Amino acid sequence: MPLTITRRAALATAASAARVLGANERIRLGVIGSGSRGQHLMRMANQAGGCEFVGICDAWDVRRRESMKFAGRQVDDYGDYRRLLERKDLDAVIVATLDHTHAPITIAACEAGKDVFVEKPMTSLPEQGPPMLQAQRRHKRVVQVGVQQRSLAHFIEAKQRWVDSGRLGKVHMVRTVWNANTGYLTKPPAGMERKPDGLDWDAVLGWLPKIPWDPKRYFNRFAYWDFATGGQTGGLFVHMVDVVHWYLGLTKARSAVCLGGIYQYDDGRDTPDNVNGIVEYNENLTVTFEATITDLLPEESADIVFFGEGGRLSIFRHRARFLPADKGPAETLDRSPEVAHMANFFACIKSRQEPSATVYDGHYGAMACHLLNMAYRTRSRVDWRPEWDI
Repeated sequence: MPLTITRRAALATAASAARVLGANERIRLGVIGSGSRGQHLMRMANQAGGCEFVGICDAWDVRRRESMKFAGRQVDDYGDYRRLLERKDLDAVIVATLDHTHAPITIAACEAGKDVFVEKPMTSLPEQGPPMLQAQRRHKRVVQVGVQQRSLAHFIEAKQRWVDSGRLGKVHMVRTVWNANTGYLTKPPAGMERKPDGLDWDAVLGWLPKIPWDPKRYFNRFAYWDFATGGQTGGLFVHMVDVVHWYLGLTKARSAVCLGGIYQYDDGRDTPDNVNGIVEYNENLTVTFEATITDLLPEESADIVFFGEGGRLSIFRHRARFLPADKGPAETLDRSPEVAHMANFFACIKSRQEPSATVYDGHYGAMACHLLNMAYRTRSRVDWRPEWDI
């Protein structure tokens, strides 16, 4: 349902520090998690325009200072996100923290009356999805999940031209692949054997068990289950399966199987460096996922391929290409700017309409990854459970 609410209702929401913005008013933003991804999203916000940063939060003071250049001026900085959320002059926050903290921070932001742009995967555990949806709806917040393909022009046009038109036809298999993942091999900078004084390691761990400082875990988070939701599944497949859900109108999967392992980089990681999974849906459809950090060549490293009765659609961020089954000429679309996803978030803050990637979407997209992760870790087929419905 659209988040259409009246002015009176908006002013009466739970933590009604949130304003009703006029069409020309600037959105006052905070950032929670100002590392490389948070800084990238700050750049996207600046490109989208119509916003100003009022506060930055990160567990490491170095990253707070680094991100000030994207704020355009010196703003207040915080080591505790709860202090940022207490601000009355704050409309919305960008949440770009580690995966396991997405859910609690997003819920807290909704309870504080703030709109939220939360990075993917939205959840790190299956049970986090329902309370996030409850918080978003109860407090009538706009929550945009960072699966940016839903806002990109060439994805939208491809869906209209080849899927919605019926030209692709019935789809029974989708193949997804994402290799060349050099970001999954990040090494700690020199001298990080000792934790920096300005880094709050307990804040980084959040609700996870307390462990000693681990620079490899902090700087190469995708290699570890607790910091990144399965590594390549939660970091990569989540984008691709979200496109499949969106294009084909899917939500919950029926089951999943997954194999792989640590075949090359036995460097202390516990997520697989090579993984192959299959997710099955009740709509007579399977979606496959393969990823490796053996192949680091950027060419043809990522793709989503829909095999339809009417043709084949290959699409990702670099381009879209449709091959008709009747052997007609290939049809293509060029890539479009990523900034559209943040622009959609800003527009929805003002209109109070649903954004292009909702909490509902974020839950079911992340759940496909959780199913693969559970199948990988148990070496068994995992079936959908009713408690995961929302």
